[in-house]
Formats: sequence, structure tokens, C-alpha cells
Amino acid sequence: MNDQPRSNTRGLDCWRPLLVVAAAIVQDGRLLVVSKTAAPDVFYLPGGKPETDEEALETLARELGEELGVEPLNTRFLAEVEATAALENVPMRMTVFEAQINRTPRPAAELAHLRWIFGREQDIVLAPAVRDHVLPLLRHRGTLAPTGNSQPLPRPDEPTRPPQPRPRSAHGRMT
Repeated sequence: MNDQPRSNTRGLDCWRPLLVVAAAIVQDGRLLVVSKTAAPDVFYLPGGKPETDEEALETLARELGEELGVEPLNTRFLAEVEATAALENVPMRMTVFEAQINRTPRPAAELAHLRWIFGREQDIVLAPAVRDHVLPLLRHRGTLAPTGNSQPLPRPDEPTRPPQPRPRSAHGRMT
């Protein structure tokens, strides 16, 4: 028997990585991460596996609606990440989009928790794809705020607003 993982691409008799579509949602310099009830101590980007013949942005909209009760806005391709899926422990190819959201997210479906992080917290376990690929990319782009230098996020009863641009110095660097 072949030990390689089978992808979620149905109907094919070939072995491929697990395909996932996810959102990097950064608000006020913090990244939204979620945990699942199957592994409540490990945090991931919100998103999930595409259904048969579903396009990536369709998957993203469906998953964010099911998991968080939100709609993605202003989506832009960020990266294609290859890593080991934390829960399934198999090779994974994750298509990541930057997105804003239309309201305050609330965990639903198979989600246990959500958190907004700077990415340097010591009290959280992040999935390898987030820790080793997405966070370094967002830091390099200047998207995440330095630890402790961010406005508080809205309370659950406040509407979510689009992120505000960070000020730039005279030389174009983030301040």
C-alpha cells in the first residue's frame, strides 16, 4: 500500500498534497487565527478545503461564512505555501489571500477559538504554515504591528472597520 497522502481532489487516482485555501486577515496590525474543536490548542488561518470544482475565492467565501459568519472583502493573493498540515500531519499546499472582513468574526462550525495576534506571542501554538511561512511574509511586508504597539480591536458588539494605513516616515518606512 502507498503511504503517501491522498489529496482532497476527488475522483483522481493520483497522490497529491492536501489542498487548502486560507485568509490572512490583519486588522490594526494583528493577524486573525482560529483553532478547531479537534485541536483547540493549535491555531491556524481561517479557511478550508475546496469542494469539487470550486474556485479558490469561492472556497474562501464559503469557509469564512461557515466558520466566522463573515464575508471576505478586498481579497488579494498573498502566497502559495507548502508545509505539513498540523492536524492531518500530511503534506499541504495552502493558497493564502489577504482579506478584510465585513463584520466582527464569531467562531462557529468546527472552530473552538479565535485570537488576534501580533505573531510574537509565547502563549500560543501556531500551525507550521502560519509560524514558518505566513508570519515571516507579513512581517517582511510590514503588515503586522510591532508587539504591544497596536490599537485595541473592536468589542464583539462593534462593527468591524477596514484597517487604517500605518504612518510612513519621510523615507517611506513604516513608523
